[in-house]
Amino acid sequence: MKSYKPTSKSRRQMTNINYHEFLTETKPVKSLTYGFKRSVGRNSAGRITMRHKGGGHKRLFRDVDFLYNKKDVPAKIKSIEYDPNRSAFIGLAVYKDGEKKYVIIPKSVKPGMSFIVSEKAELTAGNRLPLRNIPVGTFVYNVEIKPKGGAKISRSAGIFAQVVANADGYTNLKMPSSEVRKIDENCWASIGTVSNEEHHLENYGKAGRSRWKGIRPTVRGTAMNPVDHPYGGGEGRQGRGTKRPKTMWGKVTGGRKTRGPKKYSNLFIVSRRKTGKSKKVQA
Repeated sequence: MKSYKPTSKSRRQMTNINYHEFLTETKPVKSLTYGFKRSVGRNSAGRITMRHKGGGHKRLFRDVDFLYNKKDVPAKIKSIEYDPNRSAFIGLAVYKDGEKKYVIIPKSVKPGMSFIVSEKAELTAGNRLPLRNIPVGTFVYNVEIKPKGGAKISRSAGIFAQVVANADGYTNLKMPSSEVRKIDENCWASIGTVSNEEHHLENYGKAGRSRWKGIRPTVRGTAMNPVDHPYGGGEGRQGRGTKRPKTMWGKVTGGRKTRGPKKYSNLFIVSRRKTGKSKKVQA
């Protein structure tokens, strides 16, 4: 991590990733980029479904490959680049036939290293193969949920899932959340851990840097009026005044399970993720 001399109050706490140690290219490949409009917390109807998002620096979209359709064709990592739309680093993969694609790279991969998408691939970082061919205890990332559906699981910086068991046509994966889940053994996964593992250690240092990232301020419920939040009102600082913690719409939170009892994927969950104080002690 990169720290700064305390030339101001915000600089005192600010930390950043030393990108010069990891990145080898500053400009992306033009043919693999295009402009786009961020959803900034809005759904397809334009309604805000995720608060505190909006603004921020304009971004150029990098077309990252999650399908990995080119099987049995070796590829070489030409450069390691920054992607403003995700926490992990991306690499420019040049396949043997000349095609170029952006991929999420694993930790410790450097320019010049190669990988392959094959059922008979070796168990080395970056190689991709079906879950049925991956032994128990292996760390994987870019995992598919459905065969040929593209990578959906474990794509963030420093994240990995672990193969726990292989039986009855399914592979048991231990997720980053500690949940153990069954996935079809014909789904593909990449070997290794996602790059940029120091991402969670970043300290923005000041509110302005959050705004650059597109994160808007969050107002505490106790600082609001009674009409705006169940915790609002009162003279001076007050407690929440309700028996159980609630959202601003009055829905009880803090311990209540929010997963639907009829969700299609419930039958694939072997054990639920750990929550609450016990998880903090184990961490």
